[in-house]
Amino acid sequence: MKYLSLIGILACAAAILFSCSEPTANVRNTEDFNSDWKFALGDFPDASQPVFDDGSWRTLDLPHDWSIEGNFSPDHPAGTGGGALPGGIGWYRKTFDVPVADSTKKIFIHFDGVYRNAEVWINGQYLGKRPYGYSSFRYELTPWLNFGGKNILAVKVDNSKQPNSRWYSGSGIYRNVWLVKTGKIHVDLWGTYITTPQVTKESAQIVIRTTVKNASPVEQTVALRTFIFSPEGKKISTLKTETTIPAGSTGEVTQEATVTSPHLWSVNHPVLYKSFTQVLAGDEVTDDYETPFGIRYFAFDREKGFFLNGEPMKILGVCNHHDLGCLGAAINTRALERQLEILKAMGANAIRTSHNPPAPELLNLCDRMGFLVMDEAFDMWKINKTPFDYGLDFDEWHQADLRDMILRDRNHPSVIIWSIGNEIPEQWDTSGLRIAPELAGIVKSLDPTRPITSACNNPNP
Repeated sequence: MKYLSLIGILACAAAILFSCSEPTANVRNTEDFNSDWKFALGDFPDASQPVFDDGSWRTLDLPHDWSIEGNFSPDHPAGTGGGALPGGIGWYRKTFDVPVADSTKKIFIHFDGVYRNAEVWINGQYLGKRPYGYSSFRYELTPWLNFGGKNILAVKVDNSKQPNSRWYSGSGIYRNVWLVKTGKIHVDLWGTYITTPQVTKESAQIVIRTTVKNASPVEQTVALRTFIFSPEGKKISTLKTETTIPAGSTGEVTQEATVTSPHLWSVNHPVLYKSFTQVLAGDEVTDDYETPFGIRYFAFDREKGFFLNGEPMKILGVCNHHDLGCLGAAINTRALERQLEILKAMGANAIRTSHNPPAPELLNLCDRMGFLVMDEAFDMWKINKTPFDYGLDFDEWHQADLRDMILRDRNHPSVIIWSIGNEIPEQWDTSGLRIAPELAGIVKSLDPTRPITSACNNPNP
């Protein structure tokens, strides 16, 4: 009996030691920032200032689409092509506290998407503007926060110039918002890039490139410790690499691992691995970052068609716009999932994100449910299709918008094609001969592993 008791004690001690050696996600904090916003339709020039009184404004939770709440009329400037619903200008404000304990951290506000012309202020400080309604973006808040006191985040959304879309766009902060807190030495925005350059049924080479930001005032020697987990949640690899990063700079760390007998991602077996990265300065973990990924390989053959993991398959795809029908444009994960369930039951196995970057939730669902994806950037370049569309912003913003889409989405195994445009008027224009290679070059510089396309709809004149 004594021996049994001793064995039990040792087993418990071993279990405790083993659990302590496992990574824990408790440094980076990504907070759902959707609740308790104030909202009003109309333009309020002083609403960016902390002293502005929003007491009479409506209280709501994000994501939010104000257009779907309006009355239908063919007389709205958006026209029937825009859903016969109103646009306009809307303001959002959120009051929140940040504890003094967070004053040593870096704090960011992250928007998955705002339609459109989003302008953001924190405590009266202007942070910037993002015209494209489908881009994800973030701003740092740290220098202007009142730690231990009240803070006011204000967002102006301007969808008043209509028509600016050939389909229903919605209006407002229609995707999720996140408050992100990290250490001063942290994985940069969309800072992991995982590729599988060599894959067979017997083994797979995993290459993980991680961009680390040193936002401290001094040079830092940091260690990057990465754990790879199988689809069953078992730790199958541990990697550790050191690098030195100057103050205020970024450094890239490359790590490699081999997975034996890999589970290959496919539309019928959409299995996902997970990379969990810790950033260490000395013995302190200053950040942690999780990246799901899949192991698969594919090829297009002009004679034989498409192959996934060496097996021929037909791509049975649909074009899928971002709105959710009568629910409007506000993202709803369950509604998206239901759409995909219906499409799966019909026999579809692929989605084209017509004709713009999708919500992150769509790609997460495609990874998990087994859909191939053509991830599309733009419906137009410089030549407008409607009077006030993205063509007005293309020159200034196309590089940032395309770059951010690729960085955000390149770890998704579901994504097999990048599209740089849909039915672009410049397809037979001399300017198109310049723009297309530029856009393709941006994509290839960030992800050389996937083909690039652009949808052309006119025969050569």
